[in-house]
Amino acid sequence: MHHKARIDKLLLERVALAGIVRVTGVSAQWRQDYVNAKYAAQPQVADIPVQKKRKLVLECDELWSFVGSKAEQAWLWLALDADPRLIVGCAIGPRDKETAEELWYSLPPEYRQQAVCFTDFYQVYARVLPSKRHKAVGKETGKTAHIERFNNTLRQRCSRLVRKTLSFSKKLSNHIGAVCYFIHDYNARICARLEPITTC
Repeated sequence: MHHKARIDKLLLERVALAGIVRVTGVSAQWRQDYVNAKYAAQPQVADIPVQKKRKLVLECDELWSFVGSKAEQAWLWLALDADPRLIVGCAIGPRDKETAEELWYSLPPEYRQQAVCFTDFYQVYARVLPSKRHKAVGKETGKTAHIERFNNTLRQRCSRLVRKTLSFSKKLSNHIGAVCYFIHDYNARICARLEPITTC
């Protein structure tokens, strides 16, 4: 149990899997089996709190990554609630309309029905998001600053998302699991700081 708790923490930091073996002393095979099971158990729906009624504002963006080789791109699409800064939607796939639709349908229903969505000018968003609630903006407006900051955090904390990395994912399922694991931990930390009226 001691090794598992430590590995759980190390998986949230910029530590390669080989580094986890060196730090914990477990075998590479045991570590890989544990990590595979850990990532497979991660739900792909974001855990978000139930909140009092308010205006819902989303910031959406895509983050480049790859699986296996840089030719096998796996873009990470994210939607962040601008007020509590929770990640409320996620999709991983090509940088195309189909993955943008996956992002849209990953959102809880109240966001699809009510939220105003700020994005960059990537044209795919305009083909998927409701036109009356979609706002394409430049970085200078600051309307997508929180999601861009989160993307930077992901790159700093997840070794498999670093642009020039030797710790890249070899399996798409583990890539998705690693991202979801980080997002769930991030959301849990945000929830812990929210007002008592909010329940997670």
